[in-house]
Amino acid sequence: MRLAHGKVNALDLELCGAIESTLRDLDSGQVRAVVLTGSGRAFSAGVDLERIVAGGADYVADYLPALIAAFRALFDTGKPVVAAINGHAIAGGCVLAAACDHRVMAAGTIGVPELYVGVPFPAVALEIMEYALGPVAARRMILEGRNHEPAEALAHGLVDEVVEPEELLDRAMSVADRLATAIPADAFRHTKRQLHGDASVRRDAEPTTLSLWQTAAADGRIRAFMDRTITSRQHPR
Repeated sequence: MRLAHGKVNALDLELCGAIESTLRDLDSGQVRAVVLTGSGRAFSAGVDLERIVAGGADYVADYLPALIAAFRALFDTGKPVVAAINGHAIAGGCVLAAACDHRVMAAGTIGVPELYVGVPFPAVALEIMEYALGPVAARRMILEGRNHEPAEALAHGLVDEVVEPEELLDRAMSVADRLATAIPADAFRHTKRQLHGDASVRRDAEPTTLSLWQTAAADGRIRAFMDRTITSRQHPR
């Protein structure tokens, strides 16, 4: 399953809808496992902030539930799901990778700078990050908001292994095949549900989260973050 949407596979309303519907179909279909990857220089650069700012509160009201549904569809897929991280996996892109059962990274950076954009995490994203990293490491990762190179991501547990770019898909396919072949499908699905535990319980688009996203779309904080990011890239220290 390849994300191929714009230059950096930014998560907008349309892509989130496509992710959810595709994963629901794959989970109920005949495939044995899923490998999720990106295209170009990005796995996914996260939420399309330009669309958030341009669309304002009305767009956010439609978008945030779609983003949550995409995260849920990936996290809830009962078949083995392997992330083949071909490039940058930032913010929502990192959450997508963290929702997978195994993460193989070849290039780019990965991290969750949401709080520095000025918006809170949806509950499902917090649950996914805590499941992937454990509560202490997830807290540090979220509050720090840094993006990590592959070797550092491996040390932090954000990814399970690092490979060369030319090896990425073969390695991800090999892991997916092993998980789907060596473990009976019913046992895998049941055990995955057990491992997720409470992470599947507390995941609603609470009104406060939606309200804060709508505020951020209008009060300039997202635009300020985007401007700072562009400036830092143009004038690195």
